[in-house]
Formats: sequence, structure tokens, C-alpha cells
Amino acid sequence: MTAAPAPPSPGPSSGPASPARARLVLAMLLVVYTFNFLDRQILSILATPIKADLHLSDAQFGAVGGLAFAILYSVLGVPLAFLADRTSRSGVVMWSLIVWSGFTALCGTATGYWQLFFYRLGVGVGEAGGVAPSYALISDYFPPERRARALAVYSLGIPIGLAGGVLLGGYIAALVNWQTAFIAVGVAGIVIAPPFRWLVRDVPRPVVSAQDAVPVSAVFAILARKPAFWLLAFGASFSSLCGYGLALWAPSVLIRSFHFSLIETGQFMGSLLLIGGVGGVFAGGWLADRLGRSDRGWYARLPAIAWAITAPMYALGLLAPNPWVAWPLLLIPNALNILWLGPVATAVQHLVPPPMRATASGSFLFINNLIGLGVGPILMGGLSDHLKATSGVESLRYAAVGCLGFYVLAAVLVLFAVPSLRRDWVDERA
Repeated sequence: MTAAPAPPSPGPSSGPASPARARLVLAMLLVVYTFNFLDRQILSILATPIKADLHLSDAQFGAVGGLAFAILYSVLGVPLAFLADRTSRSGVVMWSLIVWSGFTALCGTATGYWQLFFYRLGVGVGEAGGVAPSYALISDYFPPERRARALAVYSLGIPIGLAGGVLLGGYIAALVNWQTAFIAVGVAGIVIAPPFRWLVRDVPRPVVSAQDAVPVSAVFAILARKPAFWLLAFGASFSSLCGYGLALWAPSVLIRSFHFSLIETGQFMGSLLLIGGVGGVFAGGWLADRLGRSDRGWYARLPAIAWAITAPMYALGLLAPNPWVAWPLLLIPNALNILWLGPVATAVQHLVPPPMRATASGSFLFINNLIGLGVGPILMGGLSDHLKATSGVESLRYAAVGCLGFYVLAAVLVLFAVPSLRRDWVDERA
């Protein structure tokens, strides 16, 4: 998958970005990011019919939902981010959208475990090129004092996509079948790629010759010397381990423990993800920009506080005796567990000079996704299989609760990042 610099076209002109133009670009990036997470989350609501049709264990489904996706998603994120820094950031995002949407549609044709596994590998290949170049585009279009809020708006694609995945997937699977659900969302993603390319243009950047270009190894060297990068990356990774595990398995917990139908599960999860997620993402970006003006350490301190509250609240919600008690208890951690997105994404952008932003984000996402996405779903599924002999149908619920300690570890690591983040921050110069 390659992306060349954008050729001249009759589309919107590139020049100094007006506020209206910046908002349009942000809106289009949000749409693409929504499809990114919709294509991921739709698998979770379809777990029961997929496992029944393809005869999968919890561990196998965890591998399909996490490891299969994470392998190439994590590995290819850095080279595609580097390609975006060297060529066209918007072009890389567009081609990535086409690839992951195509493989999402192909998942609807899978007839066995390995076929579904390899199609999920393809989804990961495509999505590897979506996020880091988008982070860099947002940093190009928005000034530092508004950047965390802009990144938070972009991150709304996560709760909107997650909610859309469980709602649409549940309804389509209940009314037609799970195969149609994959095909429908995959084709829809391909359809929005041309208008995205028409409307989103890169901010003009200085042309850098091959001999003057900063090699990816130099970006790694800068990041490797900064403790803030490692603490933020591993802290976010352990949070994502829980987050991605719960995103895949929470619908199955509801079906097994509360005897929900697919549609009831989609409505319950969709409302939690949309209301809690949108509120948490907005709060993270707004608070980080506000508090970070006087102390850069708040870009790390805010996520640490949020994760420390998330762990016990999730435990209470997951162990609740009925859905009426579970819903309000789960609403709080569904907001707090993703509050980190705006603050941490902004902090990583400011650990390197502007020309290196996409590569820095790709490096961060490599660690975050390899640990979070690669380990979380399969760990939760494997632990559930292990507990079945003693816990029966409740094994998945207890497996989910058992993994919540990683939120506490995430909070501790990111709290340690506060002093080093103040020291490692790279201010922009006019």
C-alpha cells in the first residue's frame, strides 16, 4: 500500500487553513475514525452467532478479535506513519480506509476460523495507516492551545464507532445474519473514501530532499531518550489491554449473565458507549487544554486519576446483580477509561518537532496496540476458558473483572510520567 503526494486537482485548494477549513478536515477525519472503530466493534456483538457457526472457543475468538488484528496493525503502523510524513498524510489515510473496509466486507464471507483470522489480519493492515497520519493532520491544522480539544473531537470516533458497531451489528444480525453485517459496513467505508480524498488536503510543508529527510531511526532515538514517552506508551497500553478486552467481550458478558438478545445487548452497550464515551473524550480534551496551560504535567495526571477510578467502578458494574444496577455503574468507567485520548495523544505530539509527528504517533501506537489489542482480548478469552470448569456461564464475567488491575498499573505508570513530561515537552516556535 503506497501513497504518493497529492496531485493537483480541482478539489478544495490548499493554502493557509481557515478555522472553517480546519473544522471540515476534522469532521472528515472523525467520520473515517468512526468507521475505524465501527469495523472493529461489530465483531464483538456478533460473537455468539460467529462462534456457533464457525465452532470457535473463547480463546479462538479472542485471537480473531485481538491478536489477528494487532499483529500487522502494530507492525505496519510505524512505516505507514513514516510514509505519511514523507508523502501525503491524507493520501495514506484514504488508501488505508479502502483496504480495511474491503477486508471487513470479506469477513462476511468467512467459512472457518483461519479464513476469518486472515481477513482480520487484512483489516489490521488497513487500519495501521489511519490513526497516526490523522493525528499529524490535526496538529497541522490546529494551534497548540486548541490541539487537545481537536484531538478529543477526533477521538469521538471511538465511542461513536463502538456504539454504532454494537447497534448496527446487533440489528442487522438479528434481522438478516452476521455475514450481512460485515459486508454492509465494509462497503459503506469504501463509499466514503472518494469524498474524503476530495475534501481533505495536506497542509503545505517544506519540501525535504532525500539526504536531508529525518530517518525513522532518528525519531526513535529522540523518543528513546525521553522517559515520558515510555511511561505514557506503557501506561496507555495497559489501559488499552483492559479497554480492548472489554470492548470485545462485554456484549458476551451481557448475553451470558443477563440473558440479553442481540438487539437488547446492542441497545444496552450502545447507550453506555455513546453517552459515557462522548462525555469522557470531551472532558479529557477540554480539561487538558485548560489545566495544561499552566502545567504540562496535567496531560499525564488527568489520565492517571481517571484510570484509578475506572477499575473499581468497572468491577462494581460487571458484578452487579441485574442490568438496572449495572447500567449506571458502568456509565462512569465508560467515560473515564477513554478520557486519556486527547491528553496523551497531544503529549506524544509534543515530544518531537512537527515534521516527526506522524512517526512519533506511529511509534506510540505500535506499543499501545501490540500490548493492548494483541494481549487484552485473547487474555480475557483464555482466562474465561480456564475458569469455565469452576464458574460455568459466569467465567467470562470473572475473567473481565480479573483483568481490571491493569488499569491501576496504567495509572501508576502515567503518574510517574508527570515530571518527565514537563521536561521532555517540545514547544512550537513561530
